[in-house]
Amino acid sequence: MTTTSRETGEPTDWGSDHGTPPSPVSVDEVRQAQATIRPFLSPTPLLNHPLLSARLGCDSYVKMENIQQIGAFKIRGAINLLANMDEARRRKGIVTATRGNYGAALAQACAMYGAKCTVFVPQGNSPDKNAAVEALGGEIVVCGHDFDAAWDASVRHARQNDAVSIHPAKTPELVAGQGTVAMEMLEQCPKGLDVLFVPVGGGSLAAGTVTVVKALSPNTRIIAVQAENAPAFHHAWHSKKYLPMVAARTIADGLATRVPVRYTLSMMQDLDDFVLVSEEEICGAIRCYVETIHHLVEGGGAAPLAAALRMKAQLEGKRVGLILSGSNIDQASLLVALRADADRHTPHAVPNFPMATLDYGDRS
Repeated sequence: MTTTSRETGEPTDWGSDHGTPPSPVSVDEVRQAQATIRPFLSPTPLLNHPLLSARLGCDSYVKMENIQQIGAFKIRGAINLLANMDEARRRKGIVTATRGNYGAALAQACAMYGAKCTVFVPQGNSPDKNAAVEALGGEIVVCGHDFDAAWDASVRHARQNDAVSIHPAKTPELVAGQGTVAMEMLEQCPKGLDVLFVPVGGGSLAAGTVTVVKALSPNTRIIAVQAENAPAFHHAWHSKKYLPMVAARTIADGLATRVPVRYTLSMMQDLDDFVLVSEEEICGAIRCYVETIHHLVEGGGAAPLAAALRMKAQLEGKRVGLILSGSNIDQASLLVALRADADRHTPHAVPNFPMATLDYGDRS
């Protein structure tokens, strides 16, 4: 399919986080999601690699979501979503926005259930991730300067075409599906985990992880990780204030969310900590994974290891879980990450008020 760019004349309404949020996901819903996706997805390995453990100074367990067919964990939630959607809604077609992995996941799930999939991506999005969505049967539409602007455009498109708009993080079926990552980790590590690091983009993985771990392994500390150049969730969690950001540019493109999602943020309140990692630390973690477990990792997937490497002294002697969420790194970013001397300075995100006065929309 041909990549397109569209414009609409409607003003931006920032409908991405309005209205009454759905109810928080329960452990039982995660168990139901696990039963739903089991015929389609085998559990991914929990790798206990001695070289990585030696580098960290602890007993490390890496959840290898990078070996999913689409190279990321998000296929779990996408299959659970489509499986629980009635046929009438599927026939309307599904519209979403993404920086890549969720679009590929939704495209694959839609293909499985015979639904049309339209995926909005921001300008300058990874060509490799765009190509993956198209290869899986999705239509790519390029709109806006970042994920949140692309999402806003996708909402308007869905309304105009009577299609079903699905946010990557605001749907219970998605959060429940992503929660199966943590469910598998606890099943695969019967001795239990002392600490578990989880990356935060839209928050569905972290929300699902908190739901599962705090119910089934309450003594496990859960530490969320975000890139310091895209800190919207981190600031909202620590300040208890909803603070959208004006920019979010990072090598961890899957974590580049400028507007925090109230729904997933509400389920993340039981996190034990929330930390930021620098671009240099993310790149160092990408190199560490290459040097130890010999797997390619995208920036978002490397963020948990980046945090663990910084907190090495606090983790000594502990059993530490790391969710390696995806491997879909483009060649240019990989070349930058593998160069220890590369210049990675980019402006930090800053708060912006009021968001309603700005139209980031879908201008090309």
